[in-house]
Amino acid sequence: MQDILQSLVLAVNLVFSGDSDLFEIIGLSLRVSFSAVVCSVVLGLPLGSLMAVGNFRGRQSLMIVLNSLMGLPPVVVGLVVYLFLSRSGPLGWMELLYTPTAMIIAQVVLITPIIAALSQEILSQLYEEYDEQFRSLNVPRWIAVRALLWDARFNLVTVSLAGFGRAVAEVGAVMIVGGNIDHLTRVMTTAIALETSKGNLALALALGLILITISLIVNASLFFVKIRSEQHARSQ
Repeated sequence: MQDILQSLVLAVNLVFSGDSDLFEIIGLSLRVSFSAVVCSVVLGLPLGSLMAVGNFRGRQSLMIVLNSLMGLPPVVVGLVVYLFLSRSGPLGWMELLYTPTAMIIAQVVLITPIIAALSQEILSQLYEEYDEQFRSLNVPRWIAVRALLWDARFNLVTVSLAGFGRAVAEVGAVMIVGGNIDHLTRVMTTAIALETSKGNLALALALGLILITISLIVNASLFFVKIRSEQHARSQ
């Protein structure tokens, strides 16, 4: 117990001392996760909007596939991305394996189905509410999508924050495609796994404390966005 308390004290000292290695890992984690979320939003929101207002052949099948991909194991995603980016793979010529870009790609594959499926559910409910009004005014579909996206903006921010929380806590896929290389692809989750196995509990705990803090910030943001959304709905 004394060793654990000593490691915890050292961890707190590391956080507040501004340790360069620690904050390099944190910075890379945030950059990778934020970039992945931005890419996933760019891909997922249009796909979710298409499924919400579209009436095309294969729509139900696409929804089933997306809902299934929401629970895709991260290590499987990492393996698939690894096979594509390896030297013998179809994208091997790009030499992206064991780079932050490969980690972003893996996280995008993981997060995009989540954002697409959740946004589709939100936008579908709004579309059912406004469908009759849109039809009576003969509103073009692309304008209807814009109106739905604006009206659901607070809920969609919540979806994006949920995607970020999922990305920043991911370890399996980024470990496979990133390789956990020091000063290059080492992020918080992979560093925690490595330092724990090495017995360096101080650094592992310091990273764990930061990761928990980020999780609390994300959840607090989700809470306040939800309150703002409810206030907006009551004001209408």
